[in-house]
Amino acid sequence: MSIFIGGAWPYANGSLHLGHIAALLPGDILARYYRLKGEKVLYVSGSDCNGTPISIRANQESTTPREIANRYHNEFKECFTKLGFTYDLYTRTDGEFHHKIVQNIFLTLQENGYIYKKEIDQTYCEYDNQFLPDRYVEGICPNCLYPSRGDQCDNCSTILDPLDLIDPKCKICGNDPIVKKTEHFYFALSEFQKELESYINKAKVEQNWRENALNLSERYLNEGLIDRAASRDLPNGVNIPVKGYEDKKVYVWIEAVSGYYSASKEWAAIHNESDEGFWSEDTTSYYVHGKDNIPFHTIIWPAILLGIKSLSLPTHIVSNEYLTLEKKKLSTSKNWAVWVPYILEKYQPDSIRYFLTTNAPENRDTDFSWREFILSHNSELLGAYGNFINRTLKFIEKSYGGIISSGVINNEMEEKVGSLFDVVGGLIESGHFKQAIDYVFDFIRSANKYFDTEQPWKQINEDKDSCDNTLFTCVFIIVNVSQILEPFLPFSSATVKETLSLDEFSWKVIKKKSYTLTSVSPLFERLDTNLIVEELTYLESKVKDN
Repeated sequence: MSIFIGGAWPYANGSLHLGHIAALLPGDILARYYRLKGEKVLYVSGSDCNGTPISIRANQESTTPREIANRYHNEFKECFTKLGFTYDLYTRTDGEFHHKIVQNIFLTLQENGYIYKKEIDQTYCEYDNQFLPDRYVEGICPNCLYPSRGDQCDNCSTILDPLDLIDPKCKICGNDPIVKKTEHFYFALSEFQKELESYINKAKVEQNWRENALNLSERYLNEGLIDRAASRDLPNGVNIPVKGYEDKKVYVWIEAVSGYYSASKEWAAIHNESDEGFWSEDTTSYYVHGKDNIPFHTIIWPAILLGIKSLSLPTHIVSNEYLTLEKKKLSTSKNWAVWVPYILEKYQPDSIRYFLTTNAPENRDTDFSWREFILSHNSELLGAYGNFINRTLKFIEKSYGGIISSGVINNEMEEKVGSLFDVVGGLIESGHFKQAIDYVFDFIRSANKYFDTEQPWKQINEDKDSCDNTLFTCVFIIVNVSQILEPFLPFSSATVKETLSLDEFSWKVIKKKSYTLTSVSPLFERLDTNLIVEELTYLESKVKDN
């Protein structure tokens, strides 16, 4: 089975924050899980280095869009590596390969009759002497009356045109823009209304999409799809591949989602392999992103794929809700955020991965608080998981010389471990990552109770055979739980694998006749609870008033 996993492409105009990671982490969990199962996996993403946000940042810093894009693309790659993300390719949208593929998609859509020219009204700033990209226009959303950009409202997710805004202003200078005539290309999105209705009805039956994705997609279809601009007057991006229009750029909402396709093709070219298996009707595909990106993955991208006659429409939509911070909405402009480079300097990546999974905003907004982050590390990772491993392996190291080669596995525990693979695997495949990791930790707590009930510290003197059975069972649990947790907590699982001299992990029960330990050290260290106040103080000290 071929598994395609596409992670959303963060804009390379500022550092990643925990909200980004909360949205993207499911992609890596899926990729690791399916590789353990032995499936053929292609997991791609990249930095969005084109479009308005990068240009705005470059203007603010009096530098070039390329310099901004390079800075943050490199920072993103470093952060994803430190967090254990296992992209098969993490690329960027300002590369020649991406530009060529996007231009081919544009021309194919045009050849198939889905791209046409149209004279339109567009916002123009007389002060700056330029047509304004959608994100260069800000005003009030006509749908919810919330402050909004000209391309999409963050509050109600409505896709907008700058001309829709109430009281529009030029983001560059703050003046009122005027409206001027210009010619652009349009994508005939309305042509796909019926096909997308059937497609989304099928998704409802199969239940492979998050509820927010289904609801929002149905809303767009009920309102009726309208044709969307396919080109814009932008300072950087993919040139329109039509003679006489080379100065215009492919509109980012077509160009960015096409990155999944271009990244796949780039991976194939780098590795001299075919990617056709990842773009067939039988492909299982997961698109992993935040709530604000839903229509681009459930309406726009499927329509583009239909327009180029691709049969591989998204089968699974993993669209998280929002992560708040200390009960308040994240705000990059006010610096109300926990930045990924900062938290990686101070805390273990598995601690971050654990909290953002067990506290994932899968069906509703969830909150990151420093108190809960530190307490959950101490109680769950250290107190439950780390404690079970450490007490078991230290006992074997001290009383068995680091080798356990006799004993009978407890039947009940063996059955529970076997069922873990089925239950957790099913939850991962259906996109229920929080339930999956919570299910594993419920079992870990039962394993600790088993250890306490058996009391091996007494058995070692009173009934050596029973002690052998207890410790052999506990090591069996450790081996298999660390294997099951590898998609979630890869760093600690790697440590367990090394400590127990295990071969490669897979998604099936490991049952060895003996285990030899290398040196045993704690998986996790206790976090001082004074850090809660320290982190809150630091967070609040960095807030901007703007």
